[in-house]
Amino acid sequence: MSHLHIVLASQSPRRRELLELMQIPFSTVPAAIDEQFDPELTVEENVMAVAEQKARYSAMKIDIDLRESVILGADTTVVLGETSLGKPRSFDDAGDMLAKLQGKTHEVKTGFALLEGNRCHKDCVTTRVTFSPMTEQEIKQYIETQQPFDKAGGYGIQDPFISCFIRRIEGCYYNVVGLPLSQIYSVLCRIGRI
Repeated sequence: MSHLHIVLASQSPRRRELLELMQIPFSTVPAAIDEQFDPELTVEENVMAVAEQKARYSAMKIDIDLRESVILGADTTVVLGETSLGKPRSFDDAGDMLAKLQGKTHEVKTGFALLEGNRCHKDCVTTRVTFSPMTEQEIKQYIETQQPFDKAGGYGIQDPFISCFIRRIEGCYYNVVGLPLSQIYSVLCRIGRI
């Protein structure tokens, strides 16, 4: 492993836990940006654009040598049909999102941006997730115990109890949690950072 240091442009505890799995030294600099989607862009373009905005925001907040460091920004959304489900705003909103996902397959898209100097390497990874049906009481129990209000689609695939309802995953599991580690590692190798 090289002397690479990653700056994670996120305050997400899940993304920190995932990045630890790569065994690359990193620090975190939360990026306080407006995560609104541009209706003129595709979902993929939007999550990559938000990821880049996060990385660039964090770059402005720190004084580091980008010859040794790379800034990583990421954004995840859940897509059901043509509808993008962001983070729920309330208990009822989370319940509505989970009710829509029951017995269906949806897509989880994570855009990421690796910023090194003036260069930005972006990509979007998609994972398909199929839910088994949940009763109204099961949905309520999950929301009450896990408080999934900071999670796209109103759920965290790694949360206790929700695992009982994940029937199928096609693609990267870590992508659903919030960082497609294999693709990020692949890009770091390709650009000669590892």
